[in-house]
Amino acid sequence: MYTLPSKLRLFSIIFMVVGGLMLTAGFLTAPSTTAEVKEMMADHHDDGHAAKNDSHEIETSNHEVSAQTHGENVHEETAHDSEEAHLEHTLHQMQNRPWSALYIAAFFFFMIALGTLAFYAIQFAAQAGWSPVLFRVMEAITAYLVPGGIIMFVLLALSGFHINHLFVWADPEVVAHDKLIQGKAGWLNGTGLLIRAAIFLGGWILYRTYAVKFSRRDDDADDNRWFKKTFRISAAFLVFFIYTESMMSWDWIMSFDPHWFSTLFGWYVFAGMMVCAITTIALVTIVLKGQGYLEFVNDSHIHDLAKFMFGFSIFWTYLWFSQFMLIWYANIPEEVTYFITRIEDYKLPFFGMLAMNFLFPVLLLMNSDYKRVNWFVVLTGIVILAGHYIDVFVMVMPATVGTSWFIGLPEIGAILLFFGLFVFVVFTAMTKAPLLVKRNPFIKESKNYHY
Repeated sequence: MYTLPSKLRLFSIIFMVVGGLMLTAGFLTAPSTTAEVKEMMADHHDDGHAAKNDSHEIETSNHEVSAQTHGENVHEETAHDSEEAHLEHTLHQMQNRPWSALYIAAFFFFMIALGTLAFYAIQFAAQAGWSPVLFRVMEAITAYLVPGGIIMFVLLALSGFHINHLFVWADPEVVAHDKLIQGKAGWLNGTGLLIRAAIFLGGWILYRTYAVKFSRRDDDADDNRWFKKTFRISAAFLVFFIYTESMMSWDWIMSFDPHWFSTLFGWYVFAGMMVCAITTIALVTIVLKGQGYLEFVNDSHIHDLAKFMFGFSIFWTYLWFSQFMLIWYANIPEEVTYFITRIEDYKLPFFGMLAMNFLFPVLLLMNSDYKRVNWFVVLTGIVILAGHYIDVFVMVMPATVGTSWFIGLPEIGAILLFFGLFVFVVFTAMTKAPLLVKRNPFIKESKNYHY
C-alpha cells in the first residue's frame, strides 16, 4: 500500500494556500469603476503592457470620431461617448482577468483527469496487455474528476448566468444588439449550459465510480466477471465520451467566441487533453518509482507512455495546422479574426505554445532510446504540460480579457492553487488501494512486458 508522505501533503497544502491568497489578491486589485480603469491606464501609459494599448485605442477612436463629425459639440459628445464605452469594455476585461485565470486553471487540471479516464477506458475496451500495472495510477488521477467537476460546474453557473462577464452571450445587453448570438440563443443560454454540464459530469463520474468499484472487487474475485463488466461499461462510456467531449468543448471553450466556430475544435481539445493525461500518467509513475514504489513498472512501460506522448503531440499538431491553415487560407473575415486577434495581441504565447507542443516533443522523443530515460521523459513532460496550459490560455484569454492580459498574481496563483489541489487529491487517492491490481487477466503479461 502507498503511504502519502507528510512532506508531499504539506507541499500541496502550502501551494493551495499561497495560490489562494494570490488569486484573492488578484480579485481585490481588479478595478471596480471606469474611473479606476482610467487612472490605471494613465499610470501605465509609458509601459509596454495592455494599458498602453488600450489608451492608444481610445485616442484612435476619438480621432476617427473627430474626422467623421461636422460640428464641435457633436464631436465632443460623440468622442466622450466613445471613450466611456471603451472604458466600460476595458473595465469588464480587467474584471474578467482573475476569473479567466481561475477558469483556465480549473479547466486544465480537470481535462487531465478526464483525459486519463478516457485513456483508462481505452485500455479496457482494447484489452491491452501492457498497461494493467498502471491502472491504479490512472484510477488515482481520475479521482480529481469529482472535486474538479464540482468547481467547473460552479464556474459555469456563475458565468452562464452573468454573475461575471466571461461569456458574452450571457449578457442580455449584448444579445439584444447581436443577431448572430440571438440565432444561437436556443443553445447558448445559462439553463441549457448547466443542464448539459450536469449530464456530461454525471456520465463521466458515474463511469469512473463503477469502473473503480469493479476494479476493487476484481482483486478478490474468483473469475473474470468484474473484468468483463468493466470491459462492457468502458466500451459504452467511450461512445458517450466522444459525443459529450465535443459538446463540452463547444460549451466550455469555443462559446467564449460565439461568432466563431470550427468543426475540428472538439478533436483539437481532445488531442490536447490526451497528451496532458498521458504525460501526467508518466510523470506520476516516475515519481512513485523514485519513491521506491511500482517496482513492477519497467523501462518498456515508460517507453510506451512516451510513445503515446509523442504520437498525440503529432496528432495535436496535425489538428492545429488543419484548423489554422484552412481558416487562414480561406480568409473569411468572421473566421480568420479568431487567429488575427491571437497573433497580434498574443504573439509570444501563441507561437510559443506551438514550439513547446510540437518542436520540443519531436526533438526530444523522436529517438527511441530517449523514451526510456526517465529524466528525459520528465523534462519533456513538463514542457508539454506548460505548453498545453498556454494553449488553453490562448483559447480563453483573447475573448475574455482582450489586450488587457498580463501574467501576474491571479494567473500564477490559480496555477499554484489547482496544482496543489490536484497533487493532494491524486496522491491521497493512491493510498486507498494496493498499487498493483491483483487479478486482472492480463496482469502477468503486463508485469513481464518488454519491448
